[in-house]
Amino acid sequence: MNIYRHIVHRKVALFVMAAVVGVSFGQAQLLRSTAKVGTTAGQFLKIGVGARALGMGGAQVAEVGDISALYWNPAGLSRLEVNSELMFNHADWLADINYDVLGGVLGMGEWGTFGISIVSLRVPEELVRTVEFPEGDGRQWDASSLAMGVSYGRNLTDRFSIGVTVKYVRESVWSEAANGVALDVGTLYLSEIPGLTLGASISNFGSKMRLDGRDLYFNNYPENTISSGPTNIPSAYRTLEYDLPLTFRIGVSYRTQLIQDVNLSTALDATHPNDNTEYVNTGAELGWRNIVFGRVGYKSLFLRDSEQGLTWGLGFQYGIVGVATIKVDYGFADYGRLKNIQYLSFGIRL
Repeated sequence: MNIYRHIVHRKVALFVMAAVVGVSFGQAQLLRSTAKVGTTAGQFLKIGVGARALGMGGAQVAEVGDISALYWNPAGLSRLEVNSELMFNHADWLADINYDVLGGVLGMGEWGTFGISIVSLRVPEELVRTVEFPEGDGRQWDASSLAMGVSYGRNLTDRFSIGVTVKYVRESVWSEAANGVALDVGTLYLSEIPGLTLGASISNFGSKMRLDGRDLYFNNYPENTISSGPTNIPSAYRTLEYDLPLTFRIGVSYRTQLIQDVNLSTALDATHPNDNTEYVNTGAELGWRNIVFGRVGYKSLFLRDSEQGLTWGLGFQYGIVGVATIKVDYGFADYGRLKNIQYLSFGIRL
């Protein structure tokens, strides 16, 4: 009896310690300065991929079986239960911005799994407005962002996997553009506890980005007099270099069968960005016969001044025997004063 009480007391103490640490972590994030917000380029690289992931609050670094691992953790590609899969993801982002993702993977057996991805964010064309021409001067401007990646994932053992993504990044505003190269690295571990998976990834480790283009070049006339020396000097405005949004994620997921034909997946991620405070994403998915899915999550917990919060989503997949499996997923995220965003993903497994 004394041994039993001792074990119970230890469990209670550990639970209390975990709760205290969690509360302290949250308070520390709320009190921490966010002076580095907005100091990195390529902000579109922080937008998550996949309606399923959005519905689960973006807690995906330890999830397996989803092609959106191309974005969250390339090590997860090696755990896909298909030889090939294609995905298209569309979202009407904030301020009428279009956000689209196209991805594909191909399994090569013991050689691992290869993948490609294209991420596109586009701002609709707008009139160029100036003080002299507030209704427009006849010109139009736009902006766009693009990331093209090549991924590879492989199982080193029956439980441990690694993955890497190399990607080209480009951002443009009117006649100016910035280019860069980035690297994503991830690991995945299937623990000895059935259904429990651990994952970690580092995203967007790469070069700095600096805008350059024709509108930055001009001819300079220092004093506009003959006696001043050269009066037609080629010059350029100087732009600064900015880091990419480096992000470190570590997470855990757990899958179990509740009752016959009903499965539950839960996940939790802790994220450390280089331009903001740490935050936590968490979510759950309930599936019936691996056909119909319901999801709910919470995004950016402990992130200071965040407008993000509750997420939810639905999913459906149907297999045509001997042909393919069709997947359709929907995700919804509440962005507070910025209203909401909605994801729609289509996939086909061969």
